Amino acid sequence: MSVQHLEVLVEEESMAVALESLLPKVVGVCSFNVYRHRGKRDLLKKLPQRLTGYSTWLRDDWRILVVVDRDQDDCHVLKRQLDSYARQAGLSTRTYRSLTGAYQVVNRIAVEELEAWYFGDWEAMRTCYDRLPPTVPRNARYRNPDAIPDTWETLERIFQKAGYFKGGLLKVELARTVSPYMDPGRNRSDSFQIFRDAMWELVSE
Repeated sequence: MSVQHLEVLVEEESMAVALESLLPKVVGVCSFNVYRHRGKRDLLKKLPQRLTGYSTWLRDDWRILVVVDRDQDDCHVLKRQLDSYARQAGLSTRTYRSLTGAYQVVNRIAVEELEAWYFGDWEAMRTCYDRLPPTVPRNARYRNPDAIPDTWETLERIFQKAGYFKGGLLKVELARTVSPYMDPGRNRSDSFQIFRDAMWELVSE
């Protein structure tokens, strides 16, 4: 049975805005709704109850996608926490599938933050902000987008040095401007590639 719809839970507005542009490029005609929360703590607090609610009515051809930033958390510990919430609600996850191999929940972590995905598609960034230096992806400090420390602050410094966002980087504005130009097939961020590949697997069931 092919997946027809995704329920997407994210921690904040900027990720929601980015995914509203990116998901159609990855999942095609599969429909989706994106639900914002007031930060990571709010999402994690409400997630067990929301998943329990979904378990009572989720259709066979619907799936749930949960996307959070790693921030300073241990990636593996955070992933186990997310998976445990789903299992406690009686839902199968991509990691812990049913005996048939099917699953209802996909948990994905942006390492370290959404901004790593922007570093991963510098071509899209320069399409929107052409004064950004083209050499950033070749710089050893930025070659691995997911290994850049303090990703948000680092990106803000690069923008401000190029003459943008002098009053501070605006996360939602950046997501709204750049995400329509992002190409899922060329993104160099490992965490984005893992997210993308999980979505491709999901819609090809």
